[in-house]
Amino acid sequence: MFGLIISLLFAAGIGYVAGQFMGLNGPWYINVLLGLAGGVVGGLVFSLLGFTTSSIIGDIISSVVGACLVIVLYNKFLKK
Repeated sequence: MFGLIISLLFAAGIGYVAGQFMGLNGPWYINVLLGLAGGVVGGLVFSLLGFTTSSIIGDIISSVVGACLVIVLYNKFLKK
């Protein structure tokens, strides 16, 4: 249970950083959802490219990159 709370807080922070970086001015829960999706997408993209992350810094970088990709897709397809 504690790990889930930490993961959600981590995703919220990643979503906030990526949202600020990409200029997304949405509600906080959108940033959390995009941060969660970004962590998954970032891990998938990095593994497909042959990169592995073995530290928290690598996880943060891959999550931010993934969240930025998700924000680009969000802005292109879902946002009016």
